[in-house]
This record gives sequence, structure tokens and C-alpha cells, in this order.
Amino acid sequence: MAHKASSAEKRHRQSEERRRRNKAVKSSVRTSAKKFVLLAHKKEAPEAETALKEMIQKLDSAARKGIIKKNAAARKKSRMQRLFNTLKAAQ
Repeated sequence: MAHKASSAEKRHRQSEERRRRNKAVKSSVRTSAKKFVLLAHKKEAPEAETALKEMIQKLDSAARKGIIKKNAAARKKSRMQRLFNTLKAAQ
């Protein structure tokens, strides 16, 4: 087998580390979004509002780090905010 350059090995280690970190952040965003949607469908407005704020913070953080695109974060925030507004209007 061919000899692998140490710079290539280091680059591989770095990319693996970043992949794991990015995956954790994306998973966290998805989990918080599911939590918010579940609370919104249960019509629990106060808990849903705190979950929405948490989700928005995670989306902004992921967008700032470049893990998800800025417009994708804005789109998701808009949709969740619209869901929350319909929940508030129904009460």
C-alpha cells in the first residue's frame, strides 16, 4: 500500500472532527424543532414559546457557524413563528 502523507492524515482527522461537530449541531436543531412542533400541536403556548426561543437560538448559532445556510435558518424560523402565531391566535 502507498505511503500516506502526514498532512493528508491530519486533514482527514480535522474533517472527521468537524463532521462530528456539525452532525451534533444539526441533530440538536432538529430535536429542538420537533420539541417545539409537538408542544404547538398540544396547544401549550407558554412551553411552546420557550421552545421556539431555544430553537431560534440554535438555528442562528448553526447559521453563524456555517453549518446550515443563512436563508435556510431564516426559512425555518419563519415557518415555526407562523405556527406559533396561529397557536396564539386560536387562544
